[in-house]
Amino acid sequence: MTDIQELKQTCSTLSVLYVEDDTKLRDMVSDYLKMFFARVVVAEDGKIGLKKFKKEKFDLVITDIQMPNMNGIEMIEAIKSFMLYQEVIILTAFSESFYFLDAIRLDVSGYLIKPVDYELMNQTLFRITKKIIALRENESYKLNLEHLVQDEVQKNMMLEDEKIYNYEQTLIALVELIERRDTYTGGHSERVATYSKAIASQLGCTKEECDFIYRAGILHDIGKVVTPDAVLLKPGKLEANEYRLIQEHVTAGSEMLEKIPMYKELASILGSHHERYDGKGYPKGLKGNEIPFLSRIMIIADAFDAMTTNRIYKARMTKEEALNEIKDNSAKQFAPELIDPAIEALKKLDITKNTTQMPYGEIEKERFAYFYKDQITGVYNQSYLNLILIQNINSKEYNFITLLNIHNFSSYNQNHSWQSGDNLLKSLGSYLVEKIKESMIFRFEGDDFVILSQNEIDIELDEINNKLKKADKALFATTEKFDVQKKKIFSLDTFENELKK
Repeated sequence: MTDIQELKQTCSTLSVLYVEDDTKLRDMVSDYLKMFFARVVVAEDGKIGLKKFKKEKFDLVITDIQMPNMNGIEMIEAIKSFMLYQEVIILTAFSESFYFLDAIRLDVSGYLIKPVDYELMNQTLFRITKKIIALRENESYKLNLEHLVQDEVQKNMMLEDEKIYNYEQTLIALVELIERRDTYTGGHSERVATYSKAIASQLGCTKEECDFIYRAGILHDIGKVVTPDAVLLKPGKLEANEYRLIQEHVTAGSEMLEKIPMYKELASILGSHHERYDGKGYPKGLKGNEIPFLSRIMIIADAFDAMTTNRIYKARMTKEEALNEIKDNSAKQFAPELIDPAIEALKKLDITKNTTQMPYGEIEKERFAYFYKDQITGVYNQSYLNLILIQNINSKEYNFITLLNIHNFSSYNQNHSWQSGDNLLKSLGSYLVEKIKESMIFRFEGDDFVILSQNEIDIELDEINNKLKKADKALFATTEKFDVQKKKIFSLDTFENELKK
């Protein structure tokens, strides 16, 4: 649950524009927002909202979609045309997929469904306003850095031209880094930097070396700015060509820092942090002592954080499990002479248990699930069922699986055409989505559906069979129910094994 006092403190210097044509709701929500924000301005449609935004500017815009004169999507497009990074939350009664796609296209920060869930609103406000504050601090830091550049240039006018050039290039690169930094991520890089420094200290490295590897850890994934969004944001397993694309971030980050002469050594550390001691890593396939010493340290730190973070397809390991994995991979992935000191250093550190790759908030979840929608039925596909079952090991959000079996569907396709079969499946998918709330629905094994729910549900089987009989008298449906926890159904494989019994 969101800490209200912390939310008030975060919002206390920020302004918000709230655009809503429903007078009663506008008054209610604006009164609620005034509890947190320094300034709340309201507008009754998109046209008036846009006019007020152009006149005053706001840290945050909250808007409905369907309104007279100018709707919310049109207003957001107009605002983004001259304020590209404006933070916007959509608060609407519409949950259709094309509205979500509009929100994704416009890079909307949050998407809330009416009636207002104030706890979810608090969570969304907290996340977005924390980002706004972080960006403010970034801008302030960048401004101070620019002043430092001017001061240092004036102090060092008597230095050789090459030294001045190198210094200026360093500061320019750091400013670009700050501008590109993603405020949503960074936890991974900071943890890798902390773990690397701790291991280096345990090994007896100098203070300069420890500070050096910490800076390298902060920057080690900076090359991902060149990775295409379709690859970087893909929540599923990567294809071979996609994996090659994401591997390029190592070389890109190294080349970026090599442009700064005084950072050439730092670039070499970044350029080797995905190598392996046995030579099976990338990008150069270096082995053993061919890998720079500080890179060998970072390889352990990077892997340790990956193992202790909840991954998309794999639950996090405990600290002890991760340390055992490091020991088991001695002379394979990791340098054997570093194993004992690294384990000793990492044992002493507190590991955050809630680090995760998983999305939070409605718009992030919809963007994430976009990769897992079945194109014919509109429900989720079988791959997403596997992912949700894996997540459910820890979350225990879902307790029951209901399998809806459609019998004789292959014959229906042969007798009526595949297009007719697709249309019938689409109709059934729409029916299930409409009738079964607070559950997840998946297309399963081509012709069937799976409903994942917290509580046991009853499907109107007679109504479904009536629909099927109208299409073809040979079609009929049956259901099977499974207790997820009792049957230990924690992946698609375990579910399919249960079906075979």
